Amino acid sequence: MNSIRERILQTLMATLQNVASNQGATLMRSPTTPVSREQSPALLLVAESDQVSDRPNDRVQRQLVLRLTAVARDQADMAGQTIDANAIADQLLVAAHLALFANKTVDGLALGLQELDCDWQEEDADADLCAMPVRYQITYRTLACDISQLG
Repeated sequence: MNSIRERILQTLMATLQNVASNQGATLMRSPTTPVSREQSPALLLVAESDQVSDRPNDRVQRQLVLRLTAVARDQADMAGQTIDANAIADQLLVAAHLALFANKTVDGLALGLQELDCDWQEEDADADLCAMPVRYQITYRTLACDISQLG
C-alpha cells in the first residue's frame, strides 16, 4: 500500500490532468528535464517537503508542501495576435487553483489545503517564456507507526 503522501500526490495528478487537458497543457510530476517548446504550456507538480508538525498520541500530523508551476510561452491566436505567456500561465493557474480548492480534503486524505505564496519568473535566455510557481500546503494525519494509514 502506498503512503498517504503518495496517494495525495496521485489524486492531485488526476485532478490536475483534467485541468491541463481542458487548458491544452501538458501535466508533469517532478520533471527532471526542462520543458520543451512542444510541451508548453505545461503544469508541473513538485513535492517540496513533508514535515511533521504535531504528534498527538499515536498520530502524526504532517505538512506536505507542493509547488505547482505553470510554464508558458507567447503564442499566436487564430487571428495571428500574440497572447502573452504571463496571461497563458495565469489562466492555467486559475483553473488549477479552482480545481484544488473544489476538493480541499483531497478525497478525504487531507485535513486541509492552503496557498502559501506565488512567484513570477521570466527567463532571460528565452524572452517569450514565463514560469509562475505557486506553493500550497496540505495538512494530513497518519498513524505514527504506519504512514500508509490515516490517523
